[in-house]
Amino acid sequence: MVECVMATPTIKKRRGVEIHQGKKENMANTASVPNALRDPLLPSGQAVINNPKSTPNPWDDRRNDLRHGIHNLSQFIKNVARRIANLFMSVGSFLRKVLSFNFTIQGLNSNKVEHSLVLNPLQEERLQNLRRRLEVPFDASLVGHQEALRQLWRLAYPERMIPPFKSNLWKEMGWQGADPSTDFRGGGFISLENLIYFAETYPESFQRLLHKQDGVRSEWEYPFAVAGINVSFMLVQMLELHSGNPTTKAGIHFLKLLGGDEMAFDRLYCAAFQLLDSKWLSKRATYMEFNEVMKSTRLQLELELETNEISSIRDMPAYILLNR
Repeated sequence: MVECVMATPTIKKRRGVEIHQGKKENMANTASVPNALRDPLLPSGQAVINNPKSTPNPWDDRRNDLRHGIHNLSQFIKNVARRIANLFMSVGSFLRKVLSFNFTIQGLNSNKVEHSLVLNPLQEERLQNLRRRLEVPFDASLVGHQEALRQLWRLAYPERMIPPFKSNLWKEMGWQGADPSTDFRGGGFISLENLIYFAETYPESFQRLLHKQDGVRSEWEYPFAVAGINVSFMLVQMLELHSGNPTTKAGIHFLKLLGGDEMAFDRLYCAAFQLLDSKWLSKRATYMEFNEVMKSTRLQLELELETNEISSIRDMPAYILLNR
């Protein structure tokens, strides 16, 4: 134990000598190093170098690598953008061709329609006469219109007295109120003429519809007279009679039929009214479904008028219902 304690100072002394000698050697070596490397570092971590040629900067290689990477990325983006632009140009060219072809087809179809609308003098005359009828509103103050309304009552109820122009008896014919003149707003005077033509030309069918004699009827039936006005209005819209030239096949074909039959519109009216009632019965419809039945009636009439085999209103399947 004594030897160990005694040995400790000797070791420390020896180490002190070694450390002292090391310091002298370091100082001697430091004196031979250039001053630049003993200067402090910049905040950015880059040493101040007086001779860049003899001492290369490690950041130069990094900058070159970064510039090279940015250049490559820029070229890649340009190539991608060029390909996308070419793709859009190809798609645009394709769409222009498709649209151009579509417009060409539409132009050809329009030419065909315009060519088919060339009317002969008789067709033109009858079309103008029909349009003049459409422009006449119902006017209860006119004697001729009053007489037409009385005539309809005589045809509907031959054995009954004609009621005054304002009477609840008119409701029995299917007018909405005591004054029938208030129901002509959408149909005009031609709708009254249609009803009179129906009663005079097809009296049996007229009476069956007026008195609801066919089939099992609904407890809430459609009003006969008002329904007749709606049929007139529907036909005018379907055939585009208010416009300059019809654009549908049904409207165009009707003009051809009008040339062979001056009363083609009135005759078509009777067939349409009879068809309406037949659909009403087959559907077992009620008053709330009247518009739906009217749309179905119009659709069938359009399909029948588009058939080229029909040379007159009498050839239509809907017309056959009048003479069953």
